[in-house]
Amino acid sequence: MKNMEGIGLRTGLIYDAAYLDHETHGCPESPARVKHTYEILKIAGMLEKLVTIKPRPATVEEVSLVHLPAYIERVKEFSKRGGGSFGNNTTGSPETFETALLAAGGTLSAVEAVLEGRVESAFALVRPPGHHARPGQAMGYCFFNNAAIAARYAIKRYGLSRVLIIDWDEHHGNGTEEIFYSDPSVLYFSVHRDWSYPGTGQAAKAGDGEGKGFNINVPLPKRSGDADYEHVFRRILRPVALAYRPQLVLVSAGFDAHRDDLIGQMSLTPYGYMALTGIVCEIATCCGGALAAVLEGGYNPGALAESVFAVLHTMAGWDAGSSSQPADEKPVKVNVMGIIEEVVKIHGSYWDFGF
Repeated sequence: MKNMEGIGLRTGLIYDAAYLDHETHGCPESPARVKHTYEILKIAGMLEKLVTIKPRPATVEEVSLVHLPAYIERVKEFSKRGGGSFGNNTTGSPETFETALLAAGGTLSAVEAVLEGRVESAFALVRPPGHHARPGQAMGYCFFNNAAIAARYAIKRYGLSRVLIIDWDEHHGNGTEEIFYSDPSVLYFSVHRDWSYPGTGQAAKAGDGEGKGFNINVPLPKRSGDADYEHVFRRILRPVALAYRPQLVLVSAGFDAHRDDLIGQMSLTPYGYMALTGIVCEIATCCGGALAAVLEGGYNPGALAESVFAVLHTMAGWDAGSSSQPADEKPVKVNVMGIIEEVVKIHGSYWDFGF
């Protein structure tokens, strides 16, 4: 990994103070999350190393690539009425609809920047998050599925046929899985805490129809840490992704698996997120480095800020030799090894794992 002095302006950051307008009335998914993170990036001098990209709102037509028109209208009317509780662990305010459009559009701005070569990689520091949002239902603080909209948009606008979504949030992205469950144009890989909210993400859920083998779930036990996650990425994600050869890599970058998160029950550290990001950057060499990450969860502002810094530092300074150290000799938990074997058995007829 390069020092800060060696980092060039090749990574973009999407952010706007308008992301603070979505008020959640004491919910852990608060404006303070992204405000504090942005301030820490500024204080640390990271913003000087990044290309600032102004987000644009997604259009209703773009959001309709994933969500039902009637549902989009419901979110709009909910905001017009002043917000409140939308059900299924989602709350909002009069600004929620416009902020959610800007979150989806900010993710599209990241995709546009990397696919048009203005930057090599980009991080969308947006809210509200998205990976729980289903085509017709808000869930778990999520209104519009930012990563899913971005994947469909990239396929439609840029003619892509292979998009990889990597989801390392502590919670399973049930909305993203549902949207692409029968679709081989998107390979969805999720590593998450077993039986965490919303109770989905079992390893046996491998896709349906033409999408069989293109939905990979790796449910891990509580307190899985850096070595466990890194081993999963090396033994499952890396061989599958390199065989898939994505034309775009998207990351649903939740940070509630951090050991100090207020909700999550995992044990990742910033060093773990650096290692995972290095592997993701290696995978992205398949597509000229086209990598876009979008914020999902992460509810301890301090832990979130240091984790986002770690990811951005790695994205901006990654080189081809930075993720070559194997994780084989690290203390991976025995039960995690068993889960890896289970996933390999389920997906062995679709992918060559090399072991």
